[in-house]
Amino acid sequence: MRSRWIVAVVVVAAAAGAVVAFWPDSASAVDPEIAVSRSACGTGWSDPKPGPQTFRLHNTGSVTAEVDLIDPATDVIYGEVEGLGPATTRPLQVNLGNGSYAFRCLPEDASAIVGPAVQVSGGAERTGPGVAPVTHNDLLGPLKAYQQHVTTGLGELVANTGALKNAVHGGDRAASEAAWLTAHLTYERLGAAYDAFGDSDGALNGTTDGLPNGTSDPGFTGFHRLEQGLWHNEDLAALGAVADQLDTDARALQTSFAKSQVDGNDLGLRAHEIMENTLQFELTGRTDYGSGTNLATARANLDGTRAVLDVLRPLLAPRYPDLSKVDSWLTRTQTTLDAAHRPDGTWTPLAQLPQKERQKLNADVSELTELLAPIAAIAEPRRVS
Repeated sequence: MRSRWIVAVVVVAAAAGAVVAFWPDSASAVDPEIAVSRSACGTGWSDPKPGPQTFRLHNTGSVTAEVDLIDPATDVIYGEVEGLGPATTRPLQVNLGNGSYAFRCLPEDASAIVGPAVQVSGGAERTGPGVAPVTHNDLLGPLKAYQQHVTTGLGELVANTGALKNAVHGGDRAASEAAWLTAHLTYERLGAAYDAFGDSDGALNGTTDGLPNGTSDPGFTGFHRLEQGLWHNEDLAALGAVADQLDTDARALQTSFAKSQVDGNDLGLRAHEIMENTLQFELTGRTDYGSGTNLATARANLDGTRAVLDVLRPLLAPRYPDLSKVDSWLTRTQTTLDAAHRPDGTWTPLAQLPQKERQKLNADVSELTELLAPIAAIAEPRRVS
């Protein structure tokens, strides 16, 4: 069973009414028990009242179900419990304002059932921490647009890995390092699609994590293997094979991606995870194998986040009141990162960033990551029928 807030801002909207949150804690025996099954939903709510209260959702059926608390007139969702198993009871703790509510039950392999509408009055006015559901049909346009974005990016990637391969075989280390950064940043801008890339991501952008022989392990391939060699003065002739394999893997990804697609369940999640990974890997230096370009990668990750938000914006604009804050913190973080881009085109290595600036960058990315977190829940496709 997974229960969660629909949007993170629900907590701060408590005074406005509606559902604040729900937790899988034990409920009191005096709390109303709401029946959930294929044939009935929402019965048992006989004493509607405003304010804090707990419902015990009891699945009397034989299949697992999702349960939403909604406005029956608009389908706006104020809370949900997923994976409520048969003969299972789970609490739903809420804080209700004035308005009409109903439970919607979505049993597996069965149509949705909306229970009786209940009118709550005498409490706070309800002013909207709920969110209108996003359906699979709603995501068709954003997914198509993002698929084209990634397809175009993979074309650029293949062109850039080809140029990198030629530079390595040409024996020019400076040109090879410049070509490596161009190609690597092109790949990092495609962050939201990495689950669709499957094993190709490990081949192209894997690190030494889990490899018994570290940088000498034959399983260490791709951008970071080439980075290790270029910035540690390995023989360029020997690195030719690494560059060749990188280019081959990039072309294989371009071919395989044309036959696949980004999962609608993943698109909103990536908006948050790209920057979360930036905090975990780039701003700690864990992925630096000698080039000192973590901040350039973080900047590319920011572009990748913007690409996801661009296609999701029509769905998010009416659903996420903090979207303007997201935009503000994107701009703020971009300004902070761009300050590390030197006039000669190089980037300040993370280790050379003054402590005060590094703290500011960590704070900016952390705040941005927090603001992006609700998008995963808001943009998750949901059944409504």
